[in-house]
Amino acid sequence: MTYYLTDGSEESFYTAVFIAYSDKDCIITSERSIQLGLDVTTVDVVADGEKAERVKRKLHALDRGAEEDIQLVLKSNAALKENAAFEYIKLIIAQGGAVRGMLAHPAVIEMTEIRTRVYGETHRLKGLLRFMENADGVLYAPYSPDNDITDLLAVHFAARFSSKRFVIHDIKRAIAALYDGNEIVMTRAEGAEICLSEYEEYFEGLWRQYYKSVNIESRPHEKQMRGSMPVRYWKFLPEKR
Repeated sequence: MTYYLTDGSEESFYTAVFIAYSDKDCIITSERSIQLGLDVTTVDVVADGEKAERVKRKLHALDRGAEEDIQLVLKSNAALKENAAFEYIKLIIAQGGAVRGMLAHPAVIEMTEIRTRVYGETHRLKGLLRFMENADGVLYAPYSPDNDITDLLAVHFAARFSSKRFVIHDIKRAIAALYDGNEIVMTRAEGAEICLSEYEEYFEGLWRQYYKSVNIESRPHEKQMRGSMPVRYWKFLPEKR
């Protein structure tokens, strides 16, 4: 068994697919903490733009929607997400076309499940992500998602806020999406000190007061809240702080 270890980037993944395609007993992964057996050989994959592009061209010729599906799956926190995408690619090539309709095939089932989890969290956070306004009028939203979806959320909020400047900060991965009203830039962001605007604390106070006023103490609805807002997101919500 050979483990092809990628650096987590899309280019490194497609390079690994190119190298490992003819290997009948292998796994592609970016997960470095997996316990390896004694009979396992590891190969560190160095991203190669030309090899990656050749795989993408082949994939595009067979199924134009596959690359978008794979891009979404690679954002997952699943330990073997790359291998799930690898098996999916091999199935597409073997069938000579799109396979998403083969709903009983293990490779399609796994891809669908992972993609659904990533899409589901992205959809939830479009409604749950909370922005604070800093002293310069820039909106700042810290969060800690399960999946690497900051760029997806940035595209959504750039369309929604139009010319408003904002920062979406994934604290877990130390990355942030910066939007200046025209374009989105992804960058490393280890930490942030936020000086709130004079209105922000006032509006957060109003929001907490409203939340308290509509809550009926004798009829707690914690169970319903957990269903609508997973507990792991609560620390970023003003009404739960």
